[in-house]
This record gives sequence, C-alpha cells and structure tokens, in this order.
Amino acid sequence: MIARTALLSTLLLLAPAAWGSEPADTPQTVEQVCQRIANKLASVSYQDCATTGLTISDGQSVNQTPILLREYPPLAQRTPLGRVLVLGGIHGDEYSSVSITFKWMRTLEQHHSGMFHWHVAPLVNPDGLLQTPSQRMNAHGVDLNRNFPTPNWETESEAYWVRKTSRDPRRFPGTAALSEPETQWLTREIEDFKPDVIVSIHAPYGILDFDGPQEAPRRLGSLLLTPLGIFPGSLGNYAGISRNIPVITVELPNAGVMPRISESERMWNDLVRWLRKNLPADAATHQARDRIKVQTEPS
Repeated sequence: MIARTALLSTLLLLAPAAWGSEPADTPQTVEQVCQRIANKLASVSYQDCATTGLTISDGQSVNQTPILLREYPPLAQRTPLGRVLVLGGIHGDEYSSVSITFKWMRTLEQHHSGMFHWHVAPLVNPDGLLQTPSQRMNAHGVDLNRNFPTPNWETESEAYWVRKTSRDPRRFPGTAALSEPETQWLTREIEDFKPDVIVSIHAPYGILDFDGPQEAPRRLGSLLLTPLGIFPGSLGNYAGISRNIPVITVELPNAGVMPRISESERMWNDLVRWLRKNLPADAATHQARDRIKVQTEPS
C-alpha cells in the first residue's frame, strides 16, 4: 500500500490545483459539458460537441461531471467486423487528444458504413481538462493511466512511483487500483462493450505504441511504432496484456496543438486500414478473453 506519509504529501502538493476549481454548478447535461469543453479548447466549438450525438454514459468524474459517450452502432443490413473503443482525454492536460477525437467523430458522422461498431469517449477525465489550469490527473490528483487493476498493483505501483518517478505527483497511482470513478467507469465500459480493439489517444511523445495480441500497426500517419513497455496500472497493461484486448496508443507530437488536417486524415485512414486487416479477431482470441476473470475491484 502507498505509504501514508507519501500519500499525504502528494495530496497537500496537489490541493491548490485539484480542489476548489470546479464551478459551483456542476454540468449535468450534454449541452453544459459541451459548453465548458468549447470554452476550454479553441479547436472544438460548441457546435462540434453538441451536434455529434453524444450521450451521458453511466459514468461520472470525481466532481460529478458526466462522461460523454457516442455510439456508432451496427447497421441492420451489415454485420460489423468488430467493436472499437476510442478514448481521448485520459490525461486532462493533453488537449490535442480530445480535439482529434472530435475530429475523428466528425469523420465517422460522414462516413460510418457499419463496417465496425464504435464507442467513442472524447473526454474520459473531464475534471482534469475543465479545471483551471488543466492538469494530467483527475480531481483527486490521481494519474488515471496508473490506476487500472493490473497484476500485483498493490506492490508494483508503489515501487514504480517511488523509484522510477521519485514520487512525481503527476504520476500518482492512487491509494488502490480502481479507486477512481473514471477508471471504474472505463473498466465497466470494457466489460459491457467487449471491444475487439481499444484506441487510446495521448500526447506529446509523437509515436505509436501497442500492447496485446495481433500484429501491431507499423505506423499511423507519421507516427511510427515505438514500443514504450508497460507500466503498473496502465490501460495497455490492464487491457492489452492482462485481458488480451489489443490497445493502440496514439501519442500525438504536441499536447496543445492539433496535427494538420492532412495528417489527422492519414492517421485515421491508416487506423481503419489496420482494423480492416486485423478484425474480426479469431475465435481462439475471443475464447481466451472470455476465460479471463475480470478484477472489478481491488483485492
């Protein structure tokens, strides 16, 4: 377990930024959340957000802001090749990860053919983005991408945080796996939707990472495959390694600036090309996933 003194020190460091920054009236409708996103991101207008068919999921943030979700369902006349879950904004200060997700949603609005069944969550960490200033972590000061229930989380997450990051507050894994409402929602979404592939968008390393079975994409646009390895509590470790669900991690080159339109389109086309080649996953892969016992709460 994370040492009590280390935890208290971290919370004290984060208190000015993480607490007291949420407006008194927490947004509860799609329109309210969209207005705040548009106020924060120059590249996402209110119209971009409010007219894309987003709905309120069954998840919410620490500050009770709804996590929005858009489904692009199968078409009646076509059996989809597979289910794809796209995630933006797991880290609240990676603006471009949210912006490009909205860009790709507009592409889906125009070209969804039923080839795949999509779920898209453009902002998994609304508290991190929408507070002033934005921060990587959620409102509890937890790095959501270190809070998933990976094997031996209780010992490995603390050791990694202390030894590898020198207790960096931006990478605090939390006091227990799945301690945060945002990661609890995402694990439920994975369990209920049963995606064949997860696409998680981050910044600013300018590379492509991959965890899990199947052959990794070699590139998306100008982003080349550069494996980063796995971390205790990361989504790639949890879904890609522990649950055998391929996780494509897109690391955009700049957290504050969107890629050029042409580059965004190249990345999207390369992604769809990889999906067409690699889905559906074979029956053995699905059977292996079904045999995995999902850890829905920390032991």
